[in-house]
Amino acid sequence: MQEMLYPTSYIKAKHLGKACALITDGRFSGGTSGLSIGHISPEAAAGGNIGLVKDGDVIEIDIPNRIIRVQLSDAELAERRKQEEAKGKAAFKPVRDRKVSNALKLYAHFVSSADLGGVRIL
Repeated sequence: MQEMLYPTSYIKAKHLGKACALITDGRFSGGTSGLSIGHISPEAAAGGNIGLVKDGDVIEIDIPNRIIRVQLSDAELAERRKQEEAKGKAAFKPVRDRKVSNALKLYAHFVSSADLGGVRIL
C-alpha cells in the first residue's frame, strides 16, 4: 500500500486543497491536509472498484452520509471490470517500470488486503 505524502504535498503546494480531493487506496502518514480519503478498500490490486475509475470520472463525496460513489452505471462498471479481467494476470496491476524484490513479492503473497486487516495469511 503506497504512502501518499508526495501527492498530498503536491496538492498543497499548488494551493488546490480547497478545490481538489484525493481519493486513494494508499495510506497517509499524518502529514495530510485538505480532503484526503485513504485506505479505500478493497484495494485496486485486489480487484476493488477503485481500480475501475478513470481520468474524468465524476466522484460524489457525501461526508455527512459517509458515501463515496463514482457516477457510473452498474452496467458501465461491469463493462470496465470485464475489460480489466480480460487482461488475465495483468488485471488490476499498474503499468509501470518498478523493480520489486523477491522478499517483497513473498511478503505480498502471504499478506491479506487492507480491508481484511493487512495480516499474514497462514
